[in-house]
Amino acid sequence: MRIFKIVSLFLLVISMSCSSGLLEDHEQLTAQIIQFEKAEFKIVLEQDFGNPYDQRDIAVNMKLVSPKGDSLFLPCYFESGDSINSIWKAHFASREVGEYSYYFELLKNGEVISESSNGSFRAAASDNEGFLHENNLWTLKFDSGKPFRGIGENIGWEARSFEDPKWTYDYLLPTLANNGANFFRSWMSPFNFPLEWKKVRDTDRYSDTSEYFHPGGIQRLDEVIEMSDSLGLYMMLAFDSHNALMEENQWEINSYNKSNGGPASTPTEFFTLEESREKYKNRLRYIVARWGYSTSIGAWEFFNEIDNAMFTKSDSIIIPHKAVTSWHKDMSRYLKEIDPFDHVITTSVSHREVEGLYALEDIDLNQMHVYRRTKQIPEEILKYTRLYDKPFSFGEFGYEWDWNKDFSIMVEEKIHDYKIGLWYGMFHPTPILPMTWWWEFFDEKGMTSYFRGVAEINKHMLKAGNGSFEMLEISSGETESYSVKSGETIYVYMVNHTSSEQKVTALIENVLGVEVFKLESYDPEHLIYTTIQEHLEKSDLIKLPELVLQPFEELVLILSPSNLSDDPLK
Repeated sequence: MRIFKIVSLFLLVISMSCSSGLLEDHEQLTAQIIQFEKAEFKIVLEQDFGNPYDQRDIAVNMKLVSPKGDSLFLPCYFESGDSINSIWKAHFASREVGEYSYYFELLKNGEVISESSNGSFRAAASDNEGFLHENNLWTLKFDSGKPFRGIGENIGWEARSFEDPKWTYDYLLPTLANNGANFFRSWMSPFNFPLEWKKVRDTDRYSDTSEYFHPGGIQRLDEVIEMSDSLGLYMMLAFDSHNALMEENQWEINSYNKSNGGPASTPTEFFTLEESREKYKNRLRYIVARWGYSTSIGAWEFFNEIDNAMFTKSDSIIIPHKAVTSWHKDMSRYLKEIDPFDHVITTSVSHREVEGLYALEDIDLNQMHVYRRTKQIPEEILKYTRLYDKPFSFGEFGYEWDWNKDFSIMVEEKIHDYKIGLWYGMFHPTPILPMTWWWEFFDEKGMTSYFRGVAEINKHMLKAGNGSFEMLEISSGETESYSVKSGETIYVYMVNHTSSEQKVTALIENVLGVEVFKLESYDPEHLIYTTIQEHLEKSDLIKLPELVLQPFEELVLILSPSNLSDDPLK
């Protein structure tokens, strides 16, 4: 018996020794590592597994120590191969300049069974601003500290099989970037980036697959993220739509549905079953491992309009509030744990609040969508930022949501609505200006160029105040107007909602205590600055000269102290 025990112990030691050698074969594929750019590593394993995408079966992690001495955790992802020989990848982007050390660990059934030899690399400095993070109610900020406000629109998906094939990311993203926009929002779905959809729908781009994650969806998201990076665009990536959990839409082909081999018998069990949650965490792990390195990921979004899956059309509850909130609490916490790049995390509702959802600690950005009531955007931004003291945005807005209606009879109304939604966001505390939904419609109407004027004032404001904003009291009779102070400069937005000419005189509180202002106007349609008055004197209030607004016209005014040496316009 003693001999047997000694032999068994000897074999165990040999086994562990061999196991530790399984991770010795790792390679840094990126020759020169540069701050905030993708650095790729390859790991070769000789380890058996049943499902390389299930971290409860097998997982490979990269463990790093940064130049400042911080410990970092990065999940790696399965690339190819089998139990005899498999290739795994790590995609890392350094947020610091200097020397990093690292090693890889192999987990089997949740236990570490092997560690690689140590490696190191030096990250060189770059002029990239870095990743976007939560900052304040008005702005996000880069790792560099530079403030950012998102200006853009939804590009929910590329053209489906029954739509004009013109509408691809290859066309839409350069068009956005060339017109001054810096942000867009897209979905994962059965017809767009179908990562976890084995069965696809309404698409000629993707085909059904038997793979655990859809290879076509992976490839296309690789391409779009690289494209976004080259164009200076930031993406809010929605992992799911409410449609995915609706019987009449996509639940029948959802990979979580038990009829498709998944764990859940009902959409509610998608949220409540532990097996469903573990499956979803595998998905999050893969997303962070493959794409987390990208500074062009502006935000991770769990669901598009989750409330629309929770309620019937008559507002009867189908999926309990508690189930949805608990799920988001679990997933947002987990995503924070595995994302060393600290991306912004959000989720969205259509128009109904989900009990407890907005208050979750690890949801960085609260989000709602608004249709047929764009004029309520200002008051609702103020309402939700005051209630929850965290950033809030309108991820979708529009004059009309019903695609069955004839938009050709409401073109002027939709265009006016489009414009005011952007300016409402600019003059209120939101880090991402409201994003229109009907991207094809507005592109066809030539409205993408309107972003240029909005982007110009955004740049002006950020430079003037370095990300500081303060709303000021303004009165302008029956004309709608708003005023904001950024640094030493005051900005005013006025809009005429009527079909008649309006004469406007406005009074603004003078929190700066400045004696003399220079007053300029900016025409966002034609990108023209005009000096109205070189010396605008003040008393306790700043009284603007009488201005004339044409029907449905918008006007932006800039009041800068006459002695301001560093004029933000220059």
